[in-house]
Amino acid sequence: MFTLYHHPASPFSRKARIVLGENGLDFIPVTIEPWKRDDSFMTKNPSGEIPVLQEPGGRYICGHRPVCEYISEITSRPLVGVNPLERAEVRRLCDWFDEKFFNEATVYLAGEKIYKRLNNGGAPDSDLIRAGKANVVSHLRYAEWLLKQRNWIAGENFSMADIAAAAQLSVLDYIDEVPWDKTDKDGSPLFEETKIWYARIKSRPSFRPLLNDRLGTLLPSEKYTDLDF
Repeated sequence: MFTLYHHPASPFSRKARIVLGENGLDFIPVTIEPWKRDDSFMTKNPSGEIPVLQEPGGRYICGHRPVCEYISEITSRPLVGVNPLERAEVRRLCDWFDEKFFNEATVYLAGEKIYKRLNNGGAPDSDLIRAGKANVVSHLRYAEWLLKQRNWIAGENFSMADIAAAAQLSVLDYIDEVPWDKTDKDGSPLFEETKIWYARIKSRPSFRPLLNDRLGTLLPSEKYTDLDF
């Protein structure tokens, strides 16, 4: 049995959880609060970062990329593409959401509205929240452009890029910071294809356990668990 050291508010932990679920791998979840020093956890990963996967033999795989790549290598599910060009595009878009989206949107919005609250970090910074809101719209415009040309984020097949994107968006969706119903000046929906895509993701068995996540006294938005939002 695998053990996953994670936190439900971490998009990278969520990414690992979805990948484990997509590959049908059962695991024991152990919640770690990364903002608190835990000496016993530091022996598993000296950086103190999550996620960390403990494989049945007792060894530890640290970091979301190594964890996801490890799972891909021990299973037969081609979540990174079936040829070099597909794999390059999947990796490019994983980088986009793991790094660019996370640093420009998740850090601002979840950082101020979730992480500060869980860590007793003081009042949210309204300037950072405002910047995060603007950046989410920009990223959703790009996702919409992609999904108007493709069946999934990186191409015609469900891939790690979809998982990386959904993991980030799901954290913001928890606090109702994804403007799914935003419209253009003419009243037409701006993110119709992206909303349809996300509804498909939410319906996948691997994603449904995330809908049961609760972050202490911070309750999710009404749309968070709604598959027909």
